[in-house]
Amino acid sequence: MLLFWILFNVFVVAMLALDLGALNRRSRRVEFREALSWSGVWIALAAAFAVFVLFWHGRSSMLEFVTGYVVELSLSVDNLFVFLVIFRYFKVNDDHQHKVLFWGIVGALVMRGLFILAGVTLIQRFEWITYFFGALLIYSGVKLMRQGETEIHPEKNPVLLLFRKVMPVTKDYVGGKFLVRSPGLYATPLLVVLVLIETTDVLFAVDSIPAVLAITLDAFIVYTSNVFAILGLRSMYFALAGMMDFFHYLHYGLSIVLIFVGAKMIVAHYFHIPTIWTLAVTVLVLGTSIAASLKYPQKKKV
Repeated sequence: MLLFWILFNVFVVAMLALDLGALNRRSRRVEFREALSWSGVWIALAAAFAVFVLFWHGRSSMLEFVTGYVVELSLSVDNLFVFLVIFRYFKVNDDHQHKVLFWGIVGALVMRGLFILAGVTLIQRFEWITYFFGALLIYSGVKLMRQGETEIHPEKNPVLLLFRKVMPVTKDYVGGKFLVRSPGLYATPLLVVLVLIETTDVLFAVDSIPAVLAITLDAFIVYTSNVFAILGLRSMYFALAGMMDFFHYLHYGLSIVLIFVGAKMIVAHYFHIPTIWTLAVTVLVLGTSIAASLKYPQKKKV
């Protein structure tokens, strides 16, 4: 089993090195067609891995991976809305958004790994904590459903306020640099944006990790489904950035999925809900919310 952990992480490092070192050495705008192609590549790789899991561990583990991946990917879409708001608020040049998302994803991979390890360990040692995680998911789902068109204010982020107190920040962007010397060490607004992206992902992980733990406690399946969803997040952002306003009902679908998965976690000791049902409900609910968004476009504010 240790060998699979090592090989999988070597694959992840190789893909990140290929991305930053070979394909995107220079900061540039990622075009829609390229982003769509890379999104397809990541989905295809996840599908290929699902086939590998099928032959390695059987149909049950394969369904757990696919369900976890779909749940993580759908919840990650909600991240994209927040990323878009942050980039627009700080007026980040299109050429530098890829770099911020790349390093944001690297940080997210490390934090998700720690979150998963902690979550699996806690549930295995203290079974009652599943009720806490389940209640947290239901609360998050209700909160997401009620948020509607609530505006996001990046400048009020407490981590950002603390960061500005301990680190001087330059007035303007300095190319694609995160830090500069003039004459002391200064952070640039681009580093501020990266800090916001990282803290936002931590908040989303509080919802997404318990959601996958409700599906399986196999740490390898939880980790790999998370990693594939996160790795495809960057290209998905550039593919969907111009279309996010069309999916105005998506947050209702996501909230229902969170509530359903939270309820599944709470009743797990008394009633077993098959993984295939979870997958079917997730796909049906998200598909319906996307279809409703396209059929009933949001009216533009005058």
